[in-house]
Amino acid sequence: MSPRHGRKAWCGVDVRQLAALVAVAQTGSVTRAADVLHLVQPAVSRQIRLLEDELGVPLFERTRQGMRLTDDGQVLLEHARRALSELERARAEIRPASGELRGVVTLGLSPSFAEPISEALVRRLAAEHPAVRPRLSIGYTRHLADWLDAADIDLAVIYEVRPSSAIETRVLLDEALWVVGPPGSDLSPDRPVRFRDVHERVRIQPSPTHAMRTMLERVAAEQNIALTVAVETNSMDVQQRLASAGVGYTVLPSIAVAKDVERGHLSGAPLLDDGLRRRLRMALPRTRRLGYAVRGVAELLIEEMRRSVESGAWPSARWLAEPGAARIGPR
Repeated sequence: MSPRHGRKAWCGVDVRQLAALVAVAQTGSVTRAADVLHLVQPAVSRQIRLLEDELGVPLFERTRQGMRLTDDGQVLLEHARRALSELERARAEIRPASGELRGVVTLGLSPSFAEPISEALVRRLAAEHPAVRPRLSIGYTRHLADWLDAADIDLAVIYEVRPSSAIETRVLLDEALWVVGPPGSDLSPDRPVRFRDVHERVRIQPSPTHAMRTMLERVAAEQNIALTVAVETNSMDVQQRLASAGVGYTVLPSIAVAKDVERGHLSGAPLLDDGLRRRLRMALPRTRRLGYAVRGVAELLIEEMRRSVESGAWPSARWLAEPGAARIGPR
């Protein structure tokens, strides 16, 4: 097939050229890209020039403000990122003779528990598998499921997920949601309450599209009570700040507020309603092989989550996974 508009077939593109393209696109500068890639500036410029020569099109506009992608450059950037990600994933699937795990593993986590769990996981990885580099992607369940389907992440820990033939899930734990309010209120971790008894003070609500809002609306309908809405937000940090300031009560996962309650920045109590418990699952792809590094990260993550539940660091949570759940076999 002859190249359209004089463009060459791009069989000569190599990884260094794609890495240079991504770095320059991210930084907007050949100089800064050279720093990121630990190369000298002429080497990066040469890789970009070779790539443009190979494709027969300009990929960047050179402006006073820096390097700006052309339309063709934008198209190539998406494919370059995916190609580099697939190469990193392949490297993680190849186990060296030494048995050392290595490579980049992209893990998807919900904002509600990302901070405490990621801290524990990163420490374990640094100590036990220092050649594995975790890449943490934080998002809500629907985003994590989409990213897993698209192979943008390797695995995820998510709440309820829509059925999918491409995703395998394993139940790990369930947890009671907590009602939280300002310091000094009558809420206490050792005195669980029912939503009916506090609903009029729960004035700070998750956004209508959030899964917790759906749960609250369902419980309110079952109990024939109305939700009180003074403010809506899709940010748990904002929910906590407003609750701490006395704007009203809100409902959040226990793991997200346990430390603030313990420190006296918030008050909180578990909710007794069965409809306000959430199950947390490990989500893995069915359609692609799990590399050694991915399996290693998954196993350490499950161990750390179980440890958090059993130590009481994850209040109002029950560990549901079967014994040996931390062993993730090859597929």
